[in-house]
Amino acid sequence: MNIKELHATFGGLERRTLRPGPGLTVIQAPNEGGKSTWCAFLRAMFYGIPTRERDKQGTIAEKNRYQPWSGAAMEGEMRLTWQGRDILLRRGPRGSAPFGLFQAVDAATGAPIPQLTGSGEDLTGVSRAVYERSAFIGQGRAAVDAAPDLEARIAALVSTGEEEVSYSQVERQLKAWQNRRKYRQTGLIPTLEEEERQLCALLAQQEAAGERMRRAADAAADLRREQGLLQREEAAYRLRADSRRRQVWEEAQAEQTAAERDFQRIRQALFQDGPTPERETVRDLQEELAAVRSLTQEGRHTDALRATCVEQARQAHHRLDQERFFTGMDPDEARYTARRDAAQAAPRQTRAVALPLALLILAAVCAVGGGVWSPWLFLPGVLLAGGGVLLLWRTLRENRSRLRRQRELLRRYGVDRGEEILRLAEDYAARWEEAARADETMERTITRVDVIRRERDSRWINLLSTVRAFAPGAKDPVTVSAALSRALFLREKYQQAAQRLESARKLAQTLPPPEEPEEDGGFQPRYDLEETRARLSRTAAALTQAQREEAQAGGELAALGSPAETQARLEELRAQLQSRRAEYDALGLALDGLKEAYDALQARFSPALNRRAGALLAQLTGGKYDSVTVARDFSAQVRAEGEILPHAAAALSQGTVDQLYLAVRLAVCELALPAGDPVPLVLDDALANFDDHRARLALDCLLQLAGERQILLFTCHSREAHYLAGRPDVTICTLSDETN
Repeated sequence: MNIKELHATFGGLERRTLRPGPGLTVIQAPNEGGKSTWCAFLRAMFYGIPTRERDKQGTIAEKNRYQPWSGAAMEGEMRLTWQGRDILLRRGPRGSAPFGLFQAVDAATGAPIPQLTGSGEDLTGVSRAVYERSAFIGQGRAAVDAAPDLEARIAALVSTGEEEVSYSQVERQLKAWQNRRKYRQTGLIPTLEEEERQLCALLAQQEAAGERMRRAADAAADLRREQGLLQREEAAYRLRADSRRRQVWEEAQAEQTAAERDFQRIRQALFQDGPTPERETVRDLQEELAAVRSLTQEGRHTDALRATCVEQARQAHHRLDQERFFTGMDPDEARYTARRDAAQAAPRQTRAVALPLALLILAAVCAVGGGVWSPWLFLPGVLLAGGGVLLLWRTLRENRSRLRRQRELLRRYGVDRGEEILRLAEDYAARWEEAARADETMERTITRVDVIRRERDSRWINLLSTVRAFAPGAKDPVTVSAALSRALFLREKYQQAAQRLESARKLAQTLPPPEEPEEDGGFQPRYDLEETRARLSRTAAALTQAQREEAQAGGELAALGSPAETQARLEELRAQLQSRRAEYDALGLALDGLKEAYDALQARFSPALNRRAGALLAQLTGGKYDSVTVARDFSAQVRAEGEILPHAAAALSQGTVDQLYLAVRLAVCELALPAGDPVPLVLDDALANFDDHRARLALDCLLQLAGERQILLFTCHSREAHYLAGRPDVTICTLSDETN
């Protein structure tokens, strides 16, 4: 099989074309250049896209991942040589299924090819699972994992050629049947064993239920006799209680009369000078009186604090008025003035006299030149001399004036340096801010005194007017407090009297006039009343319990059924249990036989796979590793020449692991895939972790294998193209935004 041309609208590929050559084709592109998308497109053209796959956490289903970015329909075309014929494969949407439509036609005539149905196995000769684990190496997926299809394929090659089932599938089915009969504490056998235990327990329960029913019937008869005697004793005590109830009724009538008399006396005192408020209102008035007293005390304290604040403000202004330099200024103005004067009083470098002296020197040079060379030099000499004298005089005068101003400022502030003027300003600002804070505190205190006084007077007037409504003699806090205490006391006594009267009335109403007590006939109880009632209660409870146990035992015996039926069911159950145990043992023997057959099968296929994989790994690693051992799950180990123990893949570098599994995949391709029309080998960045030396060895190996099958090597590096440049049967493509 040889792929000649690919046309794709697939994922990020929008109407893109790829034309691989025969033999080895190196397809170079940077990261995100579309390499993995082309690989997925080629696989989808062979096998379609799984429609049942769903998005999962961390992975996106192919049908969603490779939807064209432009929103167009997912479609593609592949032209290839298959079994000596040039054919075209086309896939496109069918309804909501991407790539659901498949066509295979002859490239020359356009006639359909009926034997190609789109399953992929018609073209490659193997299932998708086998192809992905052999001739298709996805990015970062060089390792080979076990799959039922691959096991079935290997079994077919070394046995009868039947590929319908694999060892793992048969093993799972036998274990499922075995687990159905017994898996730990579940299955048919444990269920039957549990039922057997339950039936054995049922026979014992039937015998125990009959015995309990007989014992409960005897106990119930004894309890009925004792219950009758105790009921007669209780009746004797009831007659005595009737006599005591009459005495209680007479006492309740007397208590009601006394309670009514006390209630009327307290009510008259409560409303003597006016309606006394309720207890909650009186308590609120007491709290209001406490608040007035608290405000009075706070007013005294605040008034004393006001005098202190006034004195502190006076002292602060006195200290501020002693200021000599910044009088009438706020802190910002004082600081500005101090910075300005400090800058003027700071010592400065006197203006240099170098320029005037230079002019005078030049004038002297011109004078000498006029006497020696030309009289015309006297004129510039005179001008330079005049300018130098004038500039020197102005410089000296400015320096003397600046020094005089500095001495005057320092003398006026009474300091030696300009920095001390700034400290004077900061001291003034501190005293000014202190006076401002004292004024603010004094104002707040005076305002607080007025607020407290007004609030106290208002609340006292309201309180006094309320209290005088029921205590006219109240006139000051002491008499108001006494009036409130008396009102609260009367309210308490009034409430107590009302409750006493209410209780007495209820008691009198609930006690009807008792009848004359009957004679008890001189019967003498054995126990006192409490003991009699306790014994009667216990006897009734025991009788109820005995009757309940008798009924429960009878019901249980009726529910448990006949012992003969239970025994028959137990014998039938034991026969079933024996049959299931025999089946379980037979399945165990079948699993053992299957394992022996599979081991024999592996013994035929594994040596050939290990030899070929070892030869390929030796070629890929330059002879460092020459032995490979592939396990049942396709995990591999390597051993270098001269070493005794093999190395697991986890102990190797990532590059060596990729080389190991590349060798295994190439060996699987040769041994497990059809050899008549070999499918193309697709590698997506499979050499990314190879160093340059081993990458060249791998390219030599692939170039050798390209003589037997087409190889498509996708890479993000340029070293492969540089190394293979100019080689025969090598095609180098570079993917870009334009059509290839």
